[in-house]
Amino acid sequence: MSRISSAFALIRKSISAYTDDFAPSMGAAIAYYTVFSLAPLLVIVIAVAGALFGHEAVQGRIVAQLAGLIGSEGAIFVQALVRNASDPAQGVIAGLIGVIALVIGATTVFAELQSALDRIWHVPEAAKPSGLWGLLRARLLSFGLILGLAFLLMVSLVVSTVVAALGEWTGGMMPGWEAMLQAINTLVSASIMTLLFAMIFKWMPSTPIAWRDVGIGALVTAVLFEVGKLLIGLYLGKSGVTESFAAAGSLVVLLAWVYYASQIFLLGAVFTKVYAEEHGSLRANRALTAAV
Repeated sequence: MSRISSAFALIRKSISAYTDDFAPSMGAAIAYYTVFSLAPLLVIVIAVAGALFGHEAVQGRIVAQLAGLIGSEGAIFVQALVRNASDPAQGVIAGLIGVIALVIGATTVFAELQSALDRIWHVPEAAKPSGLWGLLRARLLSFGLILGLAFLLMVSLVVSTVVAALGEWTGGMMPGWEAMLQAINTLVSASIMTLLFAMIFKWMPSTPIAWRDVGIGALVTAVLFEVGKLLIGLYLGKSGVTESFAAAGSLVVLLAWVYYASQIFLLGAVFTKVYAEEHGSLRANRALTAAV
């Protein structure tokens, strides 16, 4: 089979598996949980990354990114959620309860992601950690991924600062330099998304997955995400969702964007599994079993 035929077969099987695993319904659940987890998640990320770069700088970076994705009104809405969620509680006990609630809220969406990935990989119930250990494992993994997200955000801030400094230093000395800097920023953004997806695909499912499968799947998902966020932005910008829902417009835009982004993520996860079955570690395991 030629490479082109093999690629089309891979795409066809991925789309078929995507519908068979009820990914659209799982995406709706992820979007629902994300709306409630977003504020505590960002509070923790800003606190961790802000320890190095300052809270204002990190929050400004996040708001700027959100404005490019869901519009200025949606970004202001999320900023208000973060501000309300980060209000300090009065007293030691109240503060401790607030921190626990913050961590639980931030990790809830990752627990839902784990459930979706287990379904995509067809993990049997007996193989999933259960009881108190299963709950603790899911929350610890989720919190670890949040810290990883904060680290990747810090890397992004460092690179952006360096690129901006290079732009100011060179000025207009080199023709086409601005386009090159923009390309570097885009490449860094795609690389960070690839690392984030790789972390989730590798560690969240309750089954071992080979790095070579994860690497290909994460790269494809990152490319789909970069293309998809442009298309989602165009759709939300042209559809007039904010005007249609009046005061609730910002919430609806956020929910719609997260839903479509969840579909891209789940499609990438399904592609990773299909790739592993057709060309990766699962195919190699089948061949080894057949030989034995």
